[in-house]
Amino acid sequence: MATTDPSPPVGDIEYVPTPPAVLDQMIEAANLREHDVVYDLGCGDARLLIAAAERHDARGCGFDLDPVRVLESRANVDAAGLSQLVTIEQRDFFDVDLRPATVVMLYLSPELNVRLLPQLRQLNPGARIIAHDFDIPGIDFEQVWVVRAPSHRARPKMRDHLVLKWTAPI
Repeated sequence: MATTDPSPPVGDIEYVPTPPAVLDQMIEAANLREHDVVYDLGCGDARLLIAAAERHDARGCGFDLDPVRVLESRANVDAAGLSQLVTIEQRDFFDVDLRPATVVMLYLSPELNVRLLPQLRQLNPGARIIAHDFDIPGIDFEQVWVVRAPSHRARPKMRDHLVLKWTAPI
């Protein structure tokens, strides 16, 4: 899978790749099933969506504002042979209707997560929200996992990452 280093932020978001061990826990926490629809908000290189499709035949859609990330994501999806399951849109996820999603993946700051609350509250009952490292202020998560994995820094050090889960309605 093609991937590049963390980049300067586009809008409010800096691209930081999710480490493989954290990705594995996020996929497990989502309890994915074949008919799930996964939305990845700020999808970066599409690694979460690709893993969900490869492991569980889940359909997915990634949203990112950065045109470089969108091209990279689409290339990764095509290289994995998953374009029938995964689509990537260059779009502001604050303008996306999340209701079709059964799983929403987040690796966003608490400030952005709380701004998403109106959309997250429209998810259908039973939809899962899975976040890497950052909570949704004011909303209690139902489960949390701690995953030891490298940081994203130029000189990565092992650190504890959090994977948090909520189930709609929140």
